[in-house]
Amino acid sequence: MDIKYINNILTADDYLMFIDKMDEDDTTREQAELAMANQIFSIAAVKDGECVGMARLLGDAAIFWLITDVWVLPEYKGKGIGRKMVEMLIQYIKGNGPKGYHALYLMCAKGKEGFYEKLGFEKRPNEWEGAGMEMEVYIE
Repeated sequence: MDIKYINNILTADDYLMFIDKMDEDDTTREQAELAMANQIFSIAAVKDGECVGMARLLGDAAIFWLITDVWVLPEYKGKGIGRKMVEMLIQYIKGNGPKGYHALYLMCAKGKEGFYEKLGFEKRPNEWEGAGMEMEVYIE
């Protein structure tokens, strides 16, 4: 399969296309534009000019990093695209973060824990850490 992995080209249109196709939340165009402008790094998996996968990296670019929006269109799942993109995000941190401790976090979709465990992530809660937490905040 001829997939190209391209850094930092994701647009609000790409993001909104995935939101629509993945049946995700109701992100507005303004939110998508700000999200693309404020990310640290992103990867687009492109086939024949179409974005078929994406992954983004957020955080402070020094200690704390967050992998988010690891999405692959359904017809391209199981082909190693998601794995490659996550590996590229990790390589970005290793090549661009300062020396010292780094914490890399993510919140995966239910049932996808095994995918991330194969990449070296650990489930929470565990012996040392509690469960991840989240809060939804809506602004009208």
